[in-house]
Amino acid sequence: MSSRTPDNYLAIDTASPVLSVALAAGNNEWYFEADAGSVHSQLIMEVVDMLCEKARITPQELSAVFCMRGPGSFTGLRIGFAGAKGLALALDIPFIPVSTLDCMARPFSMWPGIVIPVIDAKKNAYFYALYSDGNRISSDADAGADTITGQIRETRNRQSGELPHILLTGPDTGKLRDELTQDEEISRSGCLRIAPFCRAGYARELLAIAKEQTATPGDFFAGPDYIRKSDAELNSEKQKENVR
Repeated sequence: MSSRTPDNYLAIDTASPVLSVALAAGNNEWYFEADAGSVHSQLIMEVVDMLCEKARITPQELSAVFCMRGPGSFTGLRIGFAGAKGLALALDIPFIPVSTLDCMARPFSMWPGIVIPVIDAKKNAYFYALYSDGNRISSDADAGADTITGQIRETRNRQSGELPHILLTGPDTGKLRDELTQDEEISRSGCLRIAPFCRAGYARELLAIAKEQTATPGDFFAGPDYIRKSDAELNSEKQKENVR
């Protein structure tokens, strides 16, 4: 890699319909966030150029590009990976994917209990992971409320037997809360809370992780971490099985 200013980081989040981009240059930061729908790919480079212009740097002065690894929207993740990889390859700088759930949990690292970032995965399931004291204590998962209920029970205090304070964060927390509180023990304990402010895009958090320099450069040949196969892939597999 060529030598560059070490602190010009670009963060791109396309894991949801919201396009969220952040740039750190020197001691300053710039942000852009908008509901891009299905036109992320048409806007990414325009937004990057706009933020670089505001920061008075050129894209050639960037030192690394960060993007969401997943989980999230299949199409959105592919677009983000393609944009980040293309830019990193063109500029000969590191391409660094970061877990979407890590970014969602990061603002609540001081929560005195368990933090569960949540993305509605449809089909009565959620993408989620568990965090405690700012550290991940489970892998990314794709499961329904019953499974999440079981994991919450496993985190109870071994001495008192009480459930910990649970903070749900993300755009789909209300739906999961309603399902979890159908469990008598969780409902009776009053342990569930919903984060008061859930961002639609997480480029700010992605940028914060970038500045901590704890993430690992990605493989340019690797793809996003979808966790679940797409409907198209599942339908294709069914068709192949039927042919057999």
